[in-house]
Amino acid sequence: MAEAPQDYERVELVWPGKRTEVERVRLPFQVIERVNDVRRSRERQAPMLTGATDLPDWWPEGWRNKLIWGDNKYVLASLLEEFAGKVDLIYIDPPFNTGTDFSYETTVGDTSVEKLPTLVEELAYRDTWREGVGSYCQMMYDRLVLAHELVAPSGCIYVHCDPTAGHFIRALLDEIFGQHNFRNEIVWAYTGPSNTKEWFPRKHDTIFFYVKDRTNTRAFNRDAVRVPYKEGSFTMGGGGSLARRNKPDTDYLTGAEEALKRGKVVEDYWTDIPSLSVSSERVGYDTQKPKALLDRIIKASSATGGLVLDFFAGSGTTLVAAEQLGRRWIGVDLGRFAVQTTRKRLLEIPECRPFEVQNLGRYERRYWQGTEAGEAIHDYYRFILELYGARPIAGFTHLHGERDGRFVHVGATDAPVTLDELDRTIEECAANGLTAVDVLGWEWVMGLNPAGKDELAAKHQVDVRLFHIPREAMDKRAVEAGDVRFFELSVIEVVAHTDRASVEVELAGFLPAVDDYMRQKVSEKVTRWSDWIDYWSIDFAFDGETFLNQWQAYRTRKEPKLTLRSDPHTYEDPGEHGVVVKVIDIFGNDTTHELRVTVEP
Repeated sequence: MAEAPQDYERVELVWPGKRTEVERVRLPFQVIERVNDVRRSRERQAPMLTGATDLPDWWPEGWRNKLIWGDNKYVLASLLEEFAGKVDLIYIDPPFNTGTDFSYETTVGDTSVEKLPTLVEELAYRDTWREGVGSYCQMMYDRLVLAHELVAPSGCIYVHCDPTAGHFIRALLDEIFGQHNFRNEIVWAYTGPSNTKEWFPRKHDTIFFYVKDRTNTRAFNRDAVRVPYKEGSFTMGGGGSLARRNKPDTDYLTGAEEALKRGKVVEDYWTDIPSLSVSSERVGYDTQKPKALLDRIIKASSATGGLVLDFFAGSGTTLVAAEQLGRRWIGVDLGRFAVQTTRKRLLEIPECRPFEVQNLGRYERRYWQGTEAGEAIHDYYRFILELYGARPIAGFTHLHGERDGRFVHVGATDAPVTLDELDRTIEECAANGLTAVDVLGWEWVMGLNPAGKDELAAKHQVDVRLFHIPREAMDKRAVEAGDVRFFELSVIEVVAHTDRASVEVELAGFLPAVDDYMRQKVSEKVTRWSDWIDYWSIDFAFDGETFLNQWQAYRTRKEPKLTLRSDPHTYEDPGEHGVVVKVIDIFGNDTTHELRVTVEP
């Protein structure tokens, strides 16, 4: 934390049960998709159809911007190894005590439906406020300590608050960044309807601006945030108003004209940026902030090529603004739909530079297994089987439990369920006269989908069902509340249309895996199977490791209709190629399907 100079006293905010030791679990990141990238082959580098092929001079070799899905407590700690002291600007808009922090609208056909928080998001929100202000302060304290370590010596942080938590955040920032490094309390004022009867309408937010080191002046560029003077007057220097003089003064007039051209540095109260209550910029998030707000902050406190971090990314406004202003960026969010919304907004930007979607995936699950589920493999199996409502069994190699006459196989935490693993499980069932098995997995190899499963099941005459082990299984609160539910994999039907060296892929059907509540709520608005799909993309030459997005189609508020057939993709090399289709449903859940295509010279 910042050491206070002798003329400043160190301040500290104290609450019952405060912990000052911050957990630092550093885990490797798992790349799950690359967008607007190139893939190396033996003969060439093939540019992606939607990607920017000419990167600017300031773009570091090998760099990709990063959109990370996961708990920012673990993500921030994991970023330290590579990025400690290297982030130029952090902007965050953390959750307030409003109850709308994770709610948003999603499009179903031609209508919109309010999407309630996922259980993970809801539990995270509940946990944030479970003991009132104390638990909120602890949550923010842990993350601000890690943020302080990530900020460069010449860097800074902006924290966006509302009246419910702003005063606590200010005290935490004074403690962690140092009150001597405080720069501004910015008021963002806006207008809008209100029906309050017991207090004045609350129509402003507060943004706290702190630097890492008060002796460094690079964290603020005053010339980047100038605004025009009002007609007839202007301010200079310390903000005093200069009226027109009666006596002509050539020097003064020349200076005044130059000042009028430059404009004035915007003050610490911003009334010129409206809220998004009726803006076409809205993407369905109640907490979404205007891009103009982020444009101003990014211009003020970072340079071209600088690194911007937002670890409460939400709808992705910070990342969109950073991308358009020529900054590198890292965005983090716990919500699947937040990541999906951000990805679509980035794809709308012409010549968007390469970025990758990451999570801590198998590494986070492996850590969880060792600390929570039990390091011994049998303890892990017993834990998952109990959540699934099955009893453990012994005497088999690939069968771990039984429920209602069906046997159960549990996939590993640190590896996807493979076709070979599934085949061995089914063979063991057949060899022992067992006719039904449920396979539980955290992840699945690209080629393993319900269609591939059916082929193996038919060969051995065993009824096979595939279920996701939900992320909620790693959350003690969900486990204790009995809120962990397993869902079957979504089903994708695709058709490949080949014409010599060219291939088009068509989506022919989709059945999503959703809980009964959301299916009942949404089904009445679904008129055809494609209404369940928000986005789909294709890797026409999957390398068996990372999905590389080479073509995509998705819904927007302006264009709610979804294209169901891809543009043609032409191969230079004849023969067989692996194609992977990724579908993301209207709730942010993704499913993949692999097929093989053969093309001619």
